[in-house]
Amino acid sequence: MAAGLAVAAVWLLLDLRRVQAAERASREALSAARSYAPDMLSYDYRTIDRDMLRAGAHATGQLAEHYRTLAATLGPQARERRTVQHAVVAAAGVESATPEEVRVLLFVNMITTRSGPGQEEPKQQVSQGRARLVMVTQGDGWRASRLSTLLGDTPVP
Repeated sequence: MAAGLAVAAVWLLLDLRRVQAAERASREALSAARSYAPDMLSYDYRTIDRDMLRAGAHATGQLAEHYRTLAATLGPQARERRTVQHAVVAAAGVESATPEEVRVLLFVNMITTRSGPGQEEPKQQVSQGRARLVMVTQGDGWRASRLSTLLGDTPVP
């Protein structure tokens, strides 16, 4: 019986440490996601190459590669339309967390200004959206490994 209690106590202690690690990861990754999201979702046609480099610095894996190539495809269109997109995080919360991976849901206000050829006045549009950042530990910090914009009721994979 004493051995059973000892095993249960050890199991509870290990489980407590796992829960505490997940809570710490949640706080750190949520803070990083709130900080990174404006950089990852904003750009200015005048500085788009630098903007994509800055966004990619917050990412890892395929998402980082995506940002390295995005300036080449988005850049010409943004410059032609003189697009400036500014993202502001209105709210954020943790969907799920382990010590190694945290899914963060972000509510984002997007202010987009365009003034293409032949337009006298720039047009501004304000929209609200949701995005999910999957944050993973890398080195001594957190990086975004996946980014998805959410339309409608998108289930968590």
